[in-house]
Amino acid sequence: MSRSIGAQCWEAHKPRVHALSLGHIASWGLFGSVTYAGCQWAMLVVLAKLGSVEMLGQFALGFAVAAPVFLLTNLSLREVLATDARAEHAFGDYLALRLIATSAGLLAIAGVAGLVGYRWQTRAVILLVGVVKAIETVSDVFYGLMQRHERMNLIAGSIVLRGVLSVLGLAVGVYLSGSVLWGLVLVAGVWALVLATYDVPEGARVLGTAVRPRWVRVDLGRLIRLSLPLGVTAMLISLSATIPRYFVERYRGESELGAFVAMAYLMVIGSTVVNALGQSASPRLARYYATGDGAHVRRLLVGLGGVTIALGGAGVVVALAWGKEVLTVLYGPEYAKYADAFALIMVAAGINYVASFLGHAMTSARLFRVQMPLFAGVAATALVACAALVPTNGLVGAAQASVITAVANLLGAGAVNLYALRYLKAAEAP
Repeated sequence: MSRSIGAQCWEAHKPRVHALSLGHIASWGLFGSVTYAGCQWAMLVVLAKLGSVEMLGQFALGFAVAAPVFLLTNLSLREVLATDARAEHAFGDYLALRLIATSAGLLAIAGVAGLVGYRWQTRAVILLVGVVKAIETVSDVFYGLMQRHERMNLIAGSIVLRGVLSVLGLAVGVYLSGSVLWGLVLVAGVWALVLATYDVPEGARVLGTAVRPRWVRVDLGRLIRLSLPLGVTAMLISLSATIPRYFVERYRGESELGAFVAMAYLMVIGSTVVNALGQSASPRLARYYATGDGAHVRRLLVGLGGVTIALGGAGVVVALAWGKEVLTVLYGPEYAKYADAFALIMVAAGINYVASFLGHAMTSARLFRVQMPLFAGVAATALVACAALVPTNGLVGAAQASVITAVANLLGAGAVNLYALRYLKAAEAP
């Protein structure tokens, strides 16, 4: 029954396959994601300039605690929806499951904030970050709908609105109150406003009908079983990235954590570009896999792989040649002493860019279950490397651990993609 409903919805509102060039679609995705990443970085600058390194560390710790929880409860529904080339579920199934999972994630964050042994200000920051992320996750499922219909321009509009308004809200809140708490309250308010006035109406226009959750237990259970492996995978990927932050906070304190996150965020800007390209290409790549079109799969993978390698190489060159100058200009002279760690962070970034792109390819091929053991191994690598290197080497040790983790990520993702390509090539053979 659910397949027929999903198929009917898909046929009624079928995206215009190849109506737009992939370059046009990707340019919108890139514009929105780069703008949003720049605004996220600007939020760090706001805290560094209007607040303190300690305040920035609290902010970073809040996201480090909240991100893995929501990445698990999100179940990567956006990716599953965007690559649902065979229309296995209606949009209402995705929306209903996202609302349930987001509520569970917010409750988990509230529990963490109440139980951890941090100061009350830090616990309050964690809770408010949870509220912000909860609002974001609801917008995210609408992005999956727009992405499946290759309407990356609509996603870009929402992302730019949220990014610009979040910087303004945080700056006003911190400036007037001298506290990151009121800044986060304003960020949550403007994100809720964008969700209600932009994401929901535009999603309804794309779908061609009112958007509402579909509460069918059997279909929701089937969707959970399909998407759970990706949810666990997303959590493991997030843990791999945030484990160094936990160790830095434990052994070096919130001030050095703030410095580490400020440097690491320059890596995030590049990864946002890679993710934008991957998200833009995923629906089309999924169709190529679904139809067994190996020639187009290989052509697309080679083209996007070249872009990610060039981007990572450029970041490494800049960090090695002008690392101190970049840190001084962006954050202040007190950050320049961490230039050695910054160079290693950018090496890890370059490796992760390629691995991230290969992750999008795995998802497009609907290889969900294999990603759980793969990224569990990557997270375990991060844990062991940080335990060995951070206590003795500080931020340089955290950066070294990041490089080791990135190499493990690349090797695993590369092996899975080689398997997928060989399987596709064998299927093409007469």
